[in-house]
Amino acid sequence: MILSFGIVLLAAILISGIAHRTVLSTAVLFLVAGFLLGQGMAGVVVLQAGDAQVSEIAQIALFVVLFTDGQRLAVRELRRAWRLPGRALLLGMPLTFVITALLGVWLVGLPWTEALLVAAVLAPTDPVFASAIVGRIEIPARIRGLLNVESGLNDGLALPVVLILIASIGGPEVDYFVLALELVGGVVLGVAVPLLVTFLLRIPYLAATPLYASLGPLAIAIIIYGVATGTGANLYLAAFSAGITIASAAPELRDAFIEYGEYIAEIIKLLAIFVFGALITPSFLGDVSPLGYLFAVLILVIARPVAVELSLIGSKLPWEERATAAWFGPKGFASVLYGLLVLESGNADADHLFHLIVVAISISIIAHSSTDVPIAGYFARLEKQDRARSGIVQ
Repeated sequence: MILSFGIVLLAAILISGIAHRTVLSTAVLFLVAGFLLGQGMAGVVVLQAGDAQVSEIAQIALFVVLFTDGQRLAVRELRRAWRLPGRALLLGMPLTFVITALLGVWLVGLPWTEALLVAAVLAPTDPVFASAIVGRIEIPARIRGLLNVESGLNDGLALPVVLILIASIGGPEVDYFVLALELVGGVVLGVAVPLLVTFLLRIPYLAATPLYASLGPLAIAIIIYGVATGTGANLYLAAFSAGITIASAAPELRDAFIEYGEYIAEIIKLLAIFVFGALITPSFLGDVSPLGYLFAVLILVIARPVAVELSLIGSKLPWEERATAAWFGPKGFASVLYGLLVLESGNADADHLFHLIVVAISISIIAHSSTDVPIAGYFARLEKQDRARSGIVQ
């Protein structure tokens, strides 16, 4: 697996200049390469959804990306930019959930509880893939902020709903008090550890060299990961709140680390996509009915866009920005992880539900990873036209 990933990584490096300018996507390259090298095709990379290493890679990928994405949002910036993400989270996400559940009942014939579970698993947007558009400066800053905050927070918001619905379809019982402690514990951990490390680094007698000071966020991430996995605190809320705390309390640490962090996040993201592709086999895809594929497509083109457009009514955003926010709701590794929980729930229909979830995620990866460049190019041309008109007026 490591050798195969290294070769695909080299291929991605060689075509990265082309990919940055065209609809050719490095994310799709890793997904397709994983599929072709997986056990259903060449048999070079043999992985199954229940393997511990699959869950660990997906978990680490989501943790790292949330941690680095959180560092783009200081509390002051979050307070100023909360209005639009708040609409997407408090209105858009529940509407997406409802529309997806309706599609599951009407189109695929799922029982209501199972349709609601699939909707909860697929409702979050993924920061791993949202970073493809968030990282492009051509996109207006308020839309990048909306997508960044939304994708960072909705994973944790969806988790309790997923656990409750798994319990309701015959999975393991959920202790709601313990669940609340895990969620609160994740936030507390994500705030406390960065503040403590920042305090230690600012003690004159313990002053670190610039090189080692820039590794402060890495030490914070490792400590949080260890404590969260040992105590059961929510790993993803801990990661995102830690990133925000670093950006707010120690921006100098954030600035020194952010370049390293982006490199690490990109490598782990690509590895996770590669592994996810290796899980998909032709027989796996053949188990999903045509209506199941239609369901996956309609989630992307109807459920999310309609929900977000409704949530942004009255926001005074130009239609181009509303459409970008509405379209760019990629599904990803939070949904994979939650899908694995469904698969392991013991429900008689768990395998079918997991297949629907994986097809929806795969189509989303291909669709969203292939549209960031055209969208960014459109906004770049729009800005150029605006500057030209301003020059004429002056």
